[in-house]
Amino acid sequence: MNSQSQKPISDAVQHALAVAKRGVDELLIESEFVQKLVRSEQTGKPLRIKLGLDPTAPDLHLGHTVVLNKLRQMQDLGHTVIFLIGDFTSMIGDPSGRNITRPPLTRAQIEENAKTYFAQASLVLDAAKTEIRYNSEWSDPLGARGMIELSAKYTVARILEREDFTKRFKAGTPISVHELLYPLMQGYDSVALRSDLELGGTDQKFNLLVGRELQKDYGQEPQCILTMPLLEGLDGVEKMSKSKGNYIGITEPANTMFAKVMSISDTMMWRYYELLSFRSLEEIAGFKRQVEQGGNPRDVKVALGKEIVARFHSAQAAEDALTDFVNRSKGGIPDEIEEVSLSGAPMSIGQLLKQTNLCPSTAEGMRMVEQGGVRIDGDVVSDRGLKVEAGTFVVQVGKRKFARVTLS
Repeated sequence: MNSQSQKPISDAVQHALAVAKRGVDELLIESEFVQKLVRSEQTGKPLRIKLGLDPTAPDLHLGHTVVLNKLRQMQDLGHTVIFLIGDFTSMIGDPSGRNITRPPLTRAQIEENAKTYFAQASLVLDAAKTEIRYNSEWSDPLGARGMIELSAKYTVARILEREDFTKRFKAGTPISVHELLYPLMQGYDSVALRSDLELGGTDQKFNLLVGRELQKDYGQEPQCILTMPLLEGLDGVEKMSKSKGNYIGITEPANTMFAKVMSISDTMMWRYYELLSFRSLEEIAGFKRQVEQGGNPRDVKVALGKEIVARFHSAQAAEDALTDFVNRSKGGIPDEIEEVSLSGAPMSIGQLLKQTNLCPSTAEGMRMVEQGGVRIDGDVVSDRGLKVEAGTFVVQVGKRKFARVTLS
């Protein structure tokens, strides 16, 4: 550490460091980041802080907001934040954490997904103060010559040090050449943007380090790296993912968001508080003491659900979502449910559940009936052989699925 970093740092720098480190997995290299903060304070020049996301799917979920929240915190400290849409790297496909080759997206798919990315990210970031960039700006002009020159700066041996590549190589699982280019292209983004700090999930650490090394090769001061934990989904096991169905989308209806938050376990609730809540650490510690002293964890979970819904909808929507959830919990019917018209009365209960999309199959419908999870107008259905006659009625499956059915 040089003499500059040995000097006492200001309260503002200490505060910025504390904000940066809250909830993080790693901050590399912390001493270098402190030096950057000190220099920024002395010169009045904000740091350039980058987050890149490939538009591989059109919708963002709460898992994405873990790192977006951190980016917003750095933005609120006065630094320049760059929301980078990886329209070029999406065509390669990020192999991070993959044991098979990810199918590259077409340009049309990428453009369609990118349309909504920044609009949704703006639910977290201050859009007016966010620099939005696309990495095709500098990646496309590289051309074949530039790509070869870039590739010459990194060895195959170093690329294969990445854990997922190592596992696939040892297992004899194919690795396409274009996948080896992905870390280089992501790293080159940091060179093009002259990044001071790059954010990412823990699964991105290798790629972020490549960016740091490439900056050195291009004569730039290397960026620091901040990795955020991957948020577990509703199952509490797998990371949140739309493909796994364990997600909370940030554009989902308020009632759905709230109910999904309430469905997480009491243990996982604290993980969500740590990574998603804007409450102070002191407030969260107070909630924990409250539960340890016999308080109902449901009340603390309600506070979390209302905070998240209010962030992406409104405070009133959060109150309405709580009312809706309470009504459902008591067996009541929510105010807004899907209207479905069917023909073919009398219809078996299994077919009815399938055709209303309340269950994915008649077999699943039968299983829900056996478990007592199906109600018609509030009455539990216990007869697997039930034939439902014509009429209009409300069908409920579990606690959250409703449909008002007109059967003829």
